[in-house]
Amino acid sequence: MRSGAGWLACGAPQMTDRFLGDLSEQALIALPWLFEFWALPHQLPPEGQDWSTWVVLGGRGAGKTRAGAEWVRAQVEGPTPLAAGDARRVALVGETLDQARDVMVFGDSGLLACAPPDRRPVWQATRRRLVWPNGAVAQIFSALDPEALRGPQFDAAWADELAKWKKAEEAWMQLRFGLRLGARPRAVVTTTPRSKRLLRELLEQPGTVMTGAPTRANRAHLAESFLAEVERRYGGTRIGQQELEGLLLDDLDGALWSMDALEKERLEMPPRLSRIVVGVDPPVTARTGSDECGIVVAGAVTNGPPQDWRAVVLEDASMRGTPTAWAEAAVEAFHRHGADRLVAEVNQGGDLVEQVIRQRDAMIPYRAVRAAKSKVARAEPVAALYEQGRVAHLRGLIRLEDQMSRMTTAGYEGQGSPDRVDALVWALHDLMILPGTNWTAPRMRSL
Repeated sequence: MRSGAGWLACGAPQMTDRFLGDLSEQALIALPWLFEFWALPHQLPPEGQDWSTWVVLGGRGAGKTRAGAEWVRAQVEGPTPLAAGDARRVALVGETLDQARDVMVFGDSGLLACAPPDRRPVWQATRRRLVWPNGAVAQIFSALDPEALRGPQFDAAWADELAKWKKAEEAWMQLRFGLRLGARPRAVVTTTPRSKRLLRELLEQPGTVMTGAPTRANRAHLAESFLAEVERRYGGTRIGQQELEGLLLDDLDGALWSMDALEKERLEMPPRLSRIVVGVDPPVTARTGSDECGIVVAGAVTNGPPQDWRAVVLEDASMRGTPTAWAEAAVEAFHRHGADRLVAEVNQGGDLVEQVIRQRDAMIPYRAVRAAKSKVARAEPVAALYEQGRVAHLRGLIRLEDQMSRMTTAGYEGQGSPDRVDALVWALHDLMILPGTNWTAPRMRSL
């Protein structure tokens, strides 16, 4: 029945009518709940018994959550509503408790939405658990609190978005220690792929099997406008390969920045900052299809000697548009963050760059910079700051980080120009690398 839905959808109307007409009333009632009939191939667990972890890698909206929920349902349900299934104690682990509850339990593809009326579990909010009519129990946990997994024991587990967990190694270790009940305790992992060490190691283990699919595999259940927009924004990019194609990407040979290192230094909120700078890398032309204007905002804590300084990348406001449009965006970013200076590369535009910026704000503190070295040579000292753990990123910098991951010692391995990286480099040069004339009497501010 693995291809039943596809056969039903593609068959002639007469065949469909005959198939449905031959079903009993009970079979027609049960048909919507037979997931094996409707599932896409990547949503079905591996056949056979010789595996302990099933990893479902997929692009955004590829149906990973539904696959995880239906697998849990298949484990806990028996042949009748009150009959026991293969599993009776299940761990549901999300990035946070809220996400575990809102996505894995109450989500549109979560456990409650997937349950037939006669087998629908009851949510016990005070105990953070689901209880099925047959007595099976599934409890939610947060990967931010690995210690909560120390002690409980399970015969099945569902780990959602493991590649996003901040304490992934510790949380997964505690979860695996708790999977010790029953004849064959198993786990399913549903996640968008990210280059995280734990995920790569898990995929290499003998007991792991993997299925995967791109976002478009589930297009029947996604809005066409959503598909068109994400393809327009991320198609052909490295982040698109990860988020849309569902591919686990390794860092490029000679990459100046690794995705693991960027994730390790992630911050939720910036500290109190001494200085904030907006870096601008204008495009060569304003014609349709021209490169973007890189606009990146970064701040730094400059207390103590220079080797103790720390920087935070706050925003990527890069955009494509006319000189008037990108100048306005850069000035708005300057005022939005209360910045101290705007730094712009003038190799291509010369004095015109300053002119369009000052048309938006005549009094803005401005410094022109001219590139005398190659992009790689300029980026390497900034990359060294990252290697020293002296630069962190806030969330929401996906497209900037995509360009950073493509910047190698041999040059930029991507399409177009790395305008976002150039803007980042100019901002961090001004904050962290230039001589002490820029660093006297720092003032503190909080965001």
